[in-house]
Amino acid sequence: MMRFILLQALACLAVALLPAEDWPQFRGPGGQGHSLERGLPLTWSETENIAWKVPVPGRGWSSPVVQGDQIWITTALDDGHSLRALCFHRDDGRVLRDVEIFHKESPGQIHAKNSHASPTPIVEGNRVFVHFGTHGTAGLSTRGEVLWKTELKYEHRHGPAGSPILFGDTLILSCDGTDMQFIVALDKQSGRERWKKERSGPMAYSTPLLIQVSGKVEVVSTGGNRAVAYDPLSGEEIWWVRYDGYSLVPRPVFGCGLVFLCTGFNTPSLLAVRPDGKGDLTDTGVSWATKRGAPHSPSPILVGKELYFVSDNGVLSCVEGETGKVHWQNRLGGAFSASPVFADGRLYFLDEEGVTTVIAPGIEFKKLEANKLEGRSLASMAVSGQAFFLRTENHLYCIQKK
Repeated sequence: MMRFILLQALACLAVALLPAEDWPQFRGPGGQGHSLERGLPLTWSETENIAWKVPVPGRGWSSPVVQGDQIWITTALDDGHSLRALCFHRDDGRVLRDVEIFHKESPGQIHAKNSHASPTPIVEGNRVFVHFGTHGTAGLSTRGEVLWKTELKYEHRHGPAGSPILFGDTLILSCDGTDMQFIVALDKQSGRERWKKERSGPMAYSTPLLIQVSGKVEVVSTGGNRAVAYDPLSGEEIWWVRYDGYSLVPRPVFGCGLVFLCTGFNTPSLLAVRPDGKGDLTDTGVSWATKRGAPHSPSPILVGKELYFVSDNGVLSCVEGETGKVHWQNRLGGAFSASPVFADGRLYFLDEEGVTTVIAPGIEFKKLEANKLEGRSLASMAVSGQAFFLRTENHLYCIQKK
């Protein structure tokens, strides 16, 4: 018995000593909602497994990003006039940086579910990159110094939403407004334009995803009426798929040799596209498609060979990634905007009222827990250092086993 207890203690110590995995961008290290962290809590509430809870000033729906002992988010004060970057300490939530990036005389109107600070920052080394749609884009040092600022002018109408990504020495952004649509690569050291590719279609709010096909990197960007894969070095179009949809929010997912795309409003569809072709793949490259339970807002998540997606009205689906065969559908209840997370062998789905439903991945539905926090919640969770970092309307939480 003593030997068993000792082995258990050593196993716990080994987990505790593992280096924490950073969560540097929207949807984590690979941009698809996966974390390698272990030892995460299954249950929490306002009185259970909360390491700390701190107020967040202003309004913003950017998701937290984590690097080392720093957690970065953005926020908008004074009804969007003051656009700021905030940095909190990983250990106790104290504010390390509070930097005004832009001050706007007329920030304009936004959708009721949006904010003037919805795109998620991205952190790399000693640099942080923030984006506020047409309000402006900036590069900062992790000490809080503003290194460069630029403004990419387009009419985002309902407010900013899509987050930036990094490739090499460039920052890539999809900018799809009601007046113009384009994808652009900025030099991450200076903010100067490296390349810009115009496109046509309705407005969209999605975040691009980097994938690798036959040894070459492609950047997949979903826009109004069309998703396109670009060469991230030049902006050259590699392939595209046409559909009927606008105001796209979900980020693409890649796996099983397929890119999984959501087509946005009015009637959402989910498409599984083979990305190994060239040119227009609408008729030749779509492996399967479904409208049943497809989301407007939350991104899908692929775990093993199964694809999971939750509709905005709370219907969770599990399908076979390669074929689209439905394993199960189950109503979670509530409304959903945040994208799910897979960590510690479990799937976490956060609804707009602060309830996180935890399920076991598999071809049979198995609900493990439902955890409630106070406040509205549209931002996606971050995972690092055996903890979840969850942003609600007025607070930032560190959720960790005590």
